[in-house]
Amino acid sequence: MTRKKYSLNFKKQVIKEVQETGSITAVARRYELSANMVGRWKKERENGKHGEVDFSTVPALDAEEVAKENDQLKRLLGEQALEIAILRDLIKKKNSHLLKNLK
Repeated sequence: MTRKKYSLNFKKQVIKEVQETGSITAVARRYELSANMVGRWKKERENGKHGEVDFSTVPALDAEEVAKENDQLKRLLGEQALEIAILRDLIKKKNSHLLKNLK
């Protein structure tokens, strides 16, 4: 049995009908869907999934905060790149005898 994927628009339509009728079971039967699946779609929509974000609850960041966070992320990325380079060199030094056999 293959798994069917439903579009975001279809899910929104089903959820809209659930909200209008108040019955998950009736809407699920109408579209020949599982009531559990429709209920899960409804919960996901209520929790802000389905690619929709309520921007009224997201705090606004000023330019200084964004620049500060950006600098911090750049520093972390640089540290990780340095760690990776060090670990690669260490692996090459410890396993140099194996590299000679490959050539």
